[in-house]
Amino acid sequence: MQFLAFIIAYPFLWFISILPFRIFYWISDIVYFIVYYIIRYRKETVRNNLKITLPHLSDKERLIIEKKFYQHFCDQFMEMTKTMTFSHKEMDKRFKITNLELMKEYEEKGKSIMLLASHYANWEWLVALNLKMSYQGVAVYKKIANRYFDKLIKDIRSKYNTVLVSTEKTIPLMADNNRKGILCVYGLVSDQSPKTAQIAHWESFMGIQTPVHIGPELLSKKYNLNVVFAKIKKVKRGYYEATIVPITDDAKSLPNYEIIHRYIKEVEKQIYEAPEYYFWTHKRWKHHQNA
Repeated sequence: MQFLAFIIAYPFLWFISILPFRIFYWISDIVYFIVYYIIRYRKETVRNNLKITLPHLSDKERLIIEKKFYQHFCDQFMEMTKTMTFSHKEMDKRFKITNLELMKEYEEKGKSIMLLASHYANWEWLVALNLKMSYQGVAVYKKIANRYFDKLIKDIRSKYNTVLVSTEKTIPLMADNNRKGILCVYGLVSDQSPKTAQIAHWESFMGIQTPVHIGPELLSKKYNLNVVFAKIKKVKRGYYEATIVPITDDAKSLPNYEIIHRYIKEVEKQIYEAPEYYFWTHKRWKHHQNA
């Protein structure tokens, strides 16, 4: 069944990926109408997330953000298919790194780098950074159940010199790289809610006390990594910019949970600037209490 689902979906995804952008986004508009008005995909979750995190806004203002989010949500899903056939030149045109020199400076320090991002704008295209760095890019991801689609994702990312590692294999890989002296940029998107059994620390996120992943904190300190945050901005439809924000170049010297605290504050600032580009369909605040 896995293979059948793959061979049915793959030709459609490939066809979508080669369409001119004008037609590509016209289809995205149709998908938005279906997803938002007919399927109403996770609308209750999105609406509740906006209500509890942006209580200072009126219902009308939150509704505007909600609709803009779904439009972007559909654009991003469509844009993910573009990476199947995207040239490096086209990617470089549509996803800019505004201060690449900072990453070069970090490379010169001779330590591996922890690159933290959030589910915001188009974090998938952040793989473009790997084309501009000498360090090996490693992206931590959650393995897809369908092994054929899982392989497809790996093949797509490998175009951008990225090694994909599943969450359960991350620690062994980092330990091995550290032992061999292999310098890497480890990319993690860590702003979602941890499983109940993994809750170890809470932070105020969007004014709500909520559990956070502490993996980036622990790994950064254990292997003395430089830590940065990738702040992504949607310039216009199909165009993005990423700015590298320093978190620390001395992880071991910081108090416990300071790295994750700084990271969460950067994610917050990003959301407040343009909330419509955050990934509101996740039940991020399912475990929470008032701050």
